[in-house]
Amino acid sequence: MKNQRANVAVYVGERLADYHFGPDHPFGPYRYKAFMEAFTASGLADLVAREHAYTAPEADILLFHHQAFIDEVKRRSEQGSGAFDGDTPVFKDAWLVASTVVGTVIRAVDDLMDRRYRRAFVPIAGLHHAGRGAAAGFCLLNDCGIAIEILKQRYGIRRVAYVDIDAHHGDGVYYAFEFDPDVIIADIHEDGRYLYPGSGDAEETGRAGAEGTKLNIPMPRRANDDDFAEAWSRAEAFLWRMEPEFIILQCGADCLAGDPLTHLAFSDQAHRRAVRGLRAIADEHASGRLLVTGGGGYNADNIAAAWCAVVETLLEE
Repeated sequence: MKNQRANVAVYVGERLADYHFGPDHPFGPYRYKAFMEAFTASGLADLVAREHAYTAPEADILLFHHQAFIDEVKRRSEQGSGAFDGDTPVFKDAWLVASTVVGTVIRAVDDLMDRRYRRAFVPIAGLHHAGRGAAAGFCLLNDCGIAIEILKQRYGIRRVAYVDIDAHHGDGVYYAFEFDPDVIIADIHEDGRYLYPGSGDAEETGRAGAEGTKLNIPMPRRANDDDFAEAWSRAEAFLWRMEPEFIILQCGADCLAGDPLTHLAFSDQAHRRAVRGLRAIADEHASGRLLVTGGGGYNADNIAAAWCAVVETLLEE
């Protein structure tokens, strides 16, 4: 494989790895370790530019989140106890750690917009359940939503595509931009009748002037690679029509068979298919700009397989 350091960056470091809820929580420290061990052992780490984590200033986070919510996260972070919901406990310095996830994603956006790289991957990111005023589902701050606002407000990007293949519907992103026709969303996920957060029906296509700019594809339990291929062909055709100027992919590994929290049965071929398709769209319409965030995944082997497949496919010519 040709060395593509000039094209692909992967953002790593212990400051990023600190985003977890302890060894007894599904979103534990093992996730980053599983990826890094496979990433290094496979030789992929030698084929990309490796960038460090960065911490976002509060002003950037305010582009998406409400001030009252930010103040609450900071206050609870100082206390280091309690929980935002049944799935999302508070830990000491949570504000700083979550701000680092956000800052790293923003830096990746900046690097792509400045043409330092064409493609980028941030493994511990894609916290798609947090709303503008609430934490939820393991997600304290919504780095994807903030990245979209950065692209719109700082860079003047008109058509941002957010694509999500995590088993869980990306509700925090969808509802934040439900009325925004400039945010294109394609989300393939397990049917909300069977899985948190219970949203993402096919009828949810955007509202008011944004109707038709969102595509939700709920999948039945035990859906496999053939089912994903059919759903992806719909999503890809939709995205080609929309001609996005920048693409963000949330590529959760919890859609792979064997995840303890979900019921889908994809393999890492789903991730390869999605990245390959988005790479072509980005090359045609977005100057190659494709940002991938890791998202969920609670089986260490699946995380290693899916995310290494992502990096390998980003490196393809």
